[in-house]
Amino acid sequence: MEDILTMSQKELKRLHVIRKAIDKRLRQREAAEFLGLSQRHIRRLVRRVREESDKGIIHRSRGKSSHRATEEATKKRILALCRSSYAGFNPTFASEKLFERDKITINRETLRQWFIANGIVYTTRKLRPHRKWRERKAYCGQMVQMDGSHHDWFEGRAPVCVLMGYIDDATSRVYARFYEYEGTMPAMDSFKRYVLKYGLPQDVYLDRHSTYKGRKTPTIEDELLNRQALSQFGRALEKLGVHLIHAQSAPAKGRIERLFKTFQDRLTKEMRLRGLKSIAEGNEFLGHYLPVFNKRFNVAALKTEDLHRPLPRGIDLARVFSIRTSHVLRNDFTVVHGGKLYQIEDNVRTKDVTVEEPIGGSLRITHKDRVLRFRQIIQQPLKKQEPRKPRFRKPAAMDNTWRMFRLAGSHKTQISEKALAGVL
Repeated sequence: MEDILTMSQKELKRLHVIRKAIDKRLRQREAAEFLGLSQRHIRRLVRRVREESDKGIIHRSRGKSSHRATEEATKKRILALCRSSYAGFNPTFASEKLFERDKITINRETLRQWFIANGIVYTTRKLRPHRKWRERKAYCGQMVQMDGSHHDWFEGRAPVCVLMGYIDDATSRVYARFYEYEGTMPAMDSFKRYVLKYGLPQDVYLDRHSTYKGRKTPTIEDELLNRQALSQFGRALEKLGVHLIHAQSAPAKGRIERLFKTFQDRLTKEMRLRGLKSIAEGNEFLGHYLPVFNKRFNVAALKTEDLHRPLPRGIDLARVFSIRTSHVLRNDFTVVHGGKLYQIEDNVRTKDVTVEEPIGGSLRITHKDRVLRFRQIIQQPLKKQEPRKPRFRKPAAMDNTWRMFRLAGSHKTQISEKALAGVL
């Protein structure tokens, strides 16, 4: 076995040319041109093959560990951490966390090779279908993509919840907040917080969820104005002058979809490392996590101008972001809403009024933007219930033999022989 040499095709090619150079059938300058090496290196190879025979062509470092190789103890510690604390992390994210938390520097490609060699499973990207590229908007605030992501964000430590997310199309700046469900109130509350932080965007790009796109039949007024029925959230944004764009498919708003995929990988693991167990803790953590995330992944907009508008003066966000329901005003000036009865104190001449339910505020009843005074009627008069009358049952006809015998058996009645004889 000592006489057996293992060479690559590259080394065999070099040996073939070097042998010809040693036998004077090729000049060293020509051998250097054929192999793409310098003449000095060719002289070095010629000398080594003359002294060591064919094994002189083999690189001296073969079979030896690199001087930059990771120590075995460190490698075992890294693999142990990747199987426990960083289970499910991909090589890139795992290398970042190892440097950030454990002060261990390891290349992501090296870590990927270790994962493959040791059978450590991690998530990878799937091949995506071909899509047409859409150019980013030029200005910050020109368009914001919005959506809600249903996911087990706390990995069983808290109930499944929804992350309401916003991403600016020009800069990829992110805003997000956890809620128990995806509905009108969470959408209004999250957008209100976004507006107070950054201002009013020009457009909002979202899907056709019933929260964002109205499903009701258009009223006569809507048909006359040639507009579709708006949802509660759509009405609030129209009041603020924000234009809604409804996507025809999920890939159309791919920026927010990719953000949720990133968060479902990175954000869940960040919260796992900190042991967060509630929506309140998650929202508090987002206040510290998002500025760091935005600083790292934001991009510069094509134009420097910010198109976010400040809130107009006189706008009451509590009234704008409220659920409005129209109800009939009865003749006794009472309104029924949510199974409760309310008495209107003002003398208003109208057939219907609007009940407003703001976020985290008290209920209001209005008519043409005028707030009406009202009180809840706690004790309502009970309806007088009349006693039920007994049902009259028609007796069975005597000419029916079956009914006659049934009546005789059930009520123990006496039937005369003459009546039986007449029937039989």
